[in-house]
Amino acid sequence: MWEKLRQIWKTKDLRKSIIFVLAMLVVFRIAAHIPIPGIDVQNLKDFFSQNQILGLLNIFSGGGLENFSVVMLGIGPYITASIILQLLTMIIPSLEALSKEPHGQETINRYTRYLTLPLAGLQGYSFITLLQRQSGNFITELTGFQWLTAIITVTAGTVFLMWIGELISEKKIGNGISLLIFAGIIAGLPVALQRTIAIFDSSQALNILIFLAIAVVTIVAVVIITEGQRNVPVNYAKRVRGNRMYGGVNTHLPLRVNQAGVIPIIFAVSLILIPPMIAQFFVGATTSWIAAGAKFIINVFQNQIFYGISYFVLVFAFTYFYTYVVFHPHQIAENLQKQGGFIPGIRPGRHTAEYLQGTVNKILLAGALFLGVIAVLPIIIQPMTGMTSLAIGGTSLLIVVSVVIDIVKQIDSQLTMRDYDGL
Repeated sequence: MWEKLRQIWKTKDLRKSIIFVLAMLVVFRIAAHIPIPGIDVQNLKDFFSQNQILGLLNIFSGGGLENFSVVMLGIGPYITASIILQLLTMIIPSLEALSKEPHGQETINRYTRYLTLPLAGLQGYSFITLLQRQSGNFITELTGFQWLTAIITVTAGTVFLMWIGELISEKKIGNGISLLIFAGIIAGLPVALQRTIAIFDSSQALNILIFLAIAVVTIVAVVIITEGQRNVPVNYAKRVRGNRMYGGVNTHLPLRVNQAGVIPIIFAVSLILIPPMIAQFFVGATTSWIAAGAKFIINVFQNQIFYGISYFVLVFAFTYFYTYVVFHPHQIAENLQKQGGFIPGIRPGRHTAEYLQGTVNKILLAGALFLGVIAVLPIIIQPMTGMTSLAIGGTSLLIVVSVVIDIVKQIDSQLTMRDYDGL
């Protein structure tokens, strides 16, 4: 390990990239502690620690929501916009055709940024209104100018984080959005440890041991599933061009068990928060049946069983959805056929695409079930331990481990590339 660190430090451009990424994360953490005026930050933190759904949302905002900071929305609106554009791409033929063009994905990314702006303004207004209606006096009454300033500020904060995320991604030291979420989780660890130590007594020793055991098992499982892959054998036929012979190579096509990473959990959280959040606006409606319906929705989503089942189903479904978005068996089969490659025992073309799709469906079942179990693991285990810190434990560990693995792989690939440049 020390040899690897020394090699990274000796590589000038890679060292600069890592320092730049760390500097951007520091800037993000500073912004996450600049609150919007008129907020009782301490009461707000206590409220978030007691609310499981908002605590989970705080993770994906990078930790800025509990401080009601200028970046309180995190990259949530951008993620929501990405979901909408990906769904529209599957529904609208013109967008689907655009995505297959050489620079089509860049155009869709630009549309995603445009859509992020109104979504950020709407979410900012929703959160402020939601907390104003809570019985904690978190937010003082805002004037019209203060409302406008607050919404513009949080929208600008989202755009700022979106820009930082893209800058980080360009350095190829991990995915920018995932790193921002990762930084928020890591920044919250000292506070969580402090709270655990403050309330520690001998009667909770067994609960803490159970929590640590679950954390270790979860980390091992995440590494196994994340690194797990099915190697499909691929042979390349021999071809003669001029006086040279090409091909005749036996290799494999790796199909990962979890190709979607943590994206399905992020998508699921974005959607599962929408119904209770919208219902909050209609609790005080003058029409009785609307107010009753809003209270019913809020109560339903506060039920742990319903919340857990809904969360599991959404994560499971989004794992398949996102894999279908990023994995294109027909395109892979076409490329193999053009390069003279084939899977032994499978005819090239359509049959190869069907075989790849069927193989992915089989291994994806294990990946989807794993992500779903990780997402609802805290809900299952929390009654056994009584520790509220487990409310976000499984998802946090999954994100942290996945991001670390991705960073290590990207750094290794850059080191390998520089080794070839030296040769």
